[in-house]
Amino acid sequence: MAGQQSQDTTTEVVRWAAFSCVLVPVVLLGYGTSLAGAAGTALGLAAVTAVCRVLLRRSERVAAGAAAEKRPVPPQHRGHRQRAGAGTHRGSRHSGGNTPGG
Repeated sequence: MAGQQSQDTTTEVVRWAAFSCVLVPVVLLGYGTSLAGAAGTALGLAAVTAVCRVLLRRSERVAAGAAAEKRPVPPQHRGHRQRAGAGTHRGSRHSGGNTPGG
């Protein structure tokens, strides 16, 4: 679901950028800029839009791949570490022998 939402967001960004590639030169022509200047601006905006679209799509693929590779991390035990060998019974209850009064 989140992947679909990011694709929709990317599509919207690209659509608005394409809209501005048309709108900005029209506004520039309205304010008296030459046709060559408006056309150059349109080409520049189109190039930037195309590069941004490629980069957005690539980042979506990388993010999707990273999400697919992510494995759940096993929970860590927060208790005392147990040691093998002679001192393993430290702090535990013992029956017989060393208890006072017993």
